[in-house]
Amino acid sequence: MADARPAPAPETAALVTRLCDELAKVLVGQDAMAQRLIIGLLCRGHLLLEGMPGLAKTLTVRSLAEAIDTGFSRIQFTPDMLPADVIGTEIFNPREGSYSIKRGPVFSNLVLADEINRAPAKVQAALLEVMQERQVTIAGESYRMDEPFLVLATQNPIEQEGTYPLPEAQVDRFMMKLRVDYPSLEEERRILDRVVGGGLAEVGRVATPQDIAAACTAVEQVFTDDKVRDYIVDLVRATRPRQGGVEAVAGMIEHGASPRAGIWLMRGAKAHALLQGRDYVTPHDVKSLAPDVLRHRIALSFEAEAEGHSADDLVQRILDSVLVP
Repeated sequence: MADARPAPAPETAALVTRLCDELAKVLVGQDAMAQRLIIGLLCRGHLLLEGMPGLAKTLTVRSLAEAIDTGFSRIQFTPDMLPADVIGTEIFNPREGSYSIKRGPVFSNLVLADEINRAPAKVQAALLEVMQERQVTIAGESYRMDEPFLVLATQNPIEQEGTYPLPEAQVDRFMMKLRVDYPSLEEERRILDRVVGGGLAEVGRVATPQDIAAACTAVEQVFTDDKVRDYIVDLVRATRPRQGGVEAVAGMIEHGASPRAGIWLMRGAKAHALLQGRDYVTPHDVKSLAPDVLRHRIALSFEAEAEGHSADDLVQRILDSVLVP
């Protein structure tokens, strides 16, 4: 493994520190979610959050948008929505006899798709093109998204009434799936004191979209050794029953992660290394992000579900079984 060297872009580490400090002004007990959100932003990857309402998901995204002085949009998904409610539509003006484009709320920089699994499949599918291609097509014309562009989607636990499971094609578009849990006793008391006592602090503008673009370039330049790359491939292939699956999860996985998982895992590991002040990736960076990158890309077999296993259990078994370089 390479020796420790100075970070290639000290200004990037300073930028991340400033963003974390600003988010800490309004967030309590959601440090992991804030860090993963910044990693997704630096990797140009979208995030899916699963958790109950009221856990500061909207506050986190809005605060990050304020900190980097960029646009923020929130879309509340409901069962009666149409695709045009998300991406926009073409409108006819009878007085002028012409058509014009009305852009939908997806035309922003940081887009919060709240309770995405409450919308029907055709509305969920409206996000597929914009998430993958960073453009939308309205009336035959394509419109590019401005950078930075990040979709942060939240979904309720699937057991709740009125939810629609996300199709595999859409789930795979998300770089990471994060599980957001309730705060601890001490954290919940701090939230109560902060909100009721003096209100939330104001988030300062500590970065610009140009700073984020430079940080994204710095992430791409982080060094990844061939052994670490092989380790990433081994982890992804270990999720596939017919391609190197490990004995510890034999018969528990119906189908595993796609090659897109390996791409996001390496990009995320690079960003994680940069956040730690390093310009090279270690296996620890990979292991830290593997559960978030892989959990939504693994389909459990009937036997695994019957035995009460979860995707997180199987990912941990794979991490324990695959040889670390």
